[in-house]
Amino acid sequence: MTAQELSNTFRAKLEDKSLTVGIVGLGYVGLPIVREFHAAGFAVIGFDTDQRKIGLLDQGVPYLKHLGTELSETLAKSDRFRATSDAEQLAEADAILLCVPTPLGQHREPDLSFVLSSTEMCASILRPGQLIVLESTTYPGTTRNEMPPVLEKSGLKCGEDFFVAYSPEREDPGREDATTQTTPKLVGGLCETSGNLATLLYETIVDSVHPVSSAEVAESAKLLENIYRAVNIALVNELKVVLAEMKIDVWEVIEAASTKPFGFQAFYPGPGLGGHCIPIDPFYLTWKAKEVGETTRFIELAGEVNTSMPGYVVSRTAGALNDVKKPVNGSKILVIGVAYKPNIDDVRESPAAEVIEGLQALGADVSYHDPHVAEFPSMRKHKIQMTSQALNEKTVRNSDLVLIITDHSDVDWDLIGEHAGLIVDTRNAMHQRVTSGPVIKA
Repeated sequence: MTAQELSNTFRAKLEDKSLTVGIVGLGYVGLPIVREFHAAGFAVIGFDTDQRKIGLLDQGVPYLKHLGTELSETLAKSDRFRATSDAEQLAEADAILLCVPTPLGQHREPDLSFVLSSTEMCASILRPGQLIVLESTTYPGTTRNEMPPVLEKSGLKCGEDFFVAYSPEREDPGREDATTQTTPKLVGGLCETSGNLATLLYETIVDSVHPVSSAEVAESAKLLENIYRAVNIALVNELKVVLAEMKIDVWEVIEAASTKPFGFQAFYPGPGLGGHCIPIDPFYLTWKAKEVGETTRFIELAGEVNTSMPGYVVSRTAGALNDVKKPVNGSKILVIGVAYKPNIDDVRESPAAEVIEGLQALGADVSYHDPHVAEFPSMRKHKIQMTSQALNEKTVRNSDLVLIITDHSDVDWDLIGEHAGLIVDTRNAMHQRVTSGPVIKA
């Protein structure tokens, strides 16, 4: 069949809902997309190498709490969804979306191993007419330069026998004012047909699709979104350090600046960046820039500021204890919140890990309370074996210092304020709350 005939067949399957969608990676990005395609009436195959996820999906047990229990129960009962770790089953899919991690290597270089291994998997089952879409955040040129050579090992030709596009994920776990369906989707194809088919595919599940001229534009746009946040957060983090030395509250400064109705957008400081996007994605562009002989001084400086924040929090905590004539060594420190942001259970790249290890290295006796994270999971760079402690009067009173890392809404802040003798607050959580002891902002 010609490319036009294959395209027409794909379009026809979309229209009558006989098209099958394969999702590779059933994590924070992949599972919400499974939800949307399934809700739209399509057959969905979810692939993951993690047998635990497959088993939980088969049982209808949720493993991403922010998505609720209804999704897991619905998928487990449905005859239009199946979870598998058998790559051969993806041969049935007409569209395969790759939602895999793109971490950094030891020297902050891009690690495309998950993208390449999943692409090789697709090559092993590739058939004419399939659409392959990469959703993982990456540097410009990845989709065009890395994927077709691997996929064409199948003997099929990109743009003629199969189609490839890039459409960056824009998931924000726990956000309630925007969903997968309501967040506009960017789409850039490696050819016009690829872009058109991917646009039509996503139009079935999201309210607005914005096609761009190339995959490189879509890749760059996703990096810009995250770099924009990283740079502005670095700005207020730097101001926080400077203004603290001047005895000026950066939070009040931001509140005051926010009264201007134009020309200013508020960003807030914290203990460091977390999540899989903002701490990582900017370095994908800095690496690619070096390849073309350019430097990204602004982005790299922002990265330096943000990555220094956990160390700053440790220093401020040690200073707060010193002010009340207590050494860090042997002091009991209760950390409130280890998730990287409020009201979710996601600890990916959470600054809490580095802060805890920094305090432990100084001899502190550290425990934590997080209503969303019962047990600190093993991380690539950190091996913290701790479980969440109950938050009550005894726990707080027995702590020499309470350190607020994540301001979950379901934490009893009044209890902390009433019984904590010393608080270090990185999130302004104790603002306008009655406290029995001093509050040091960090």
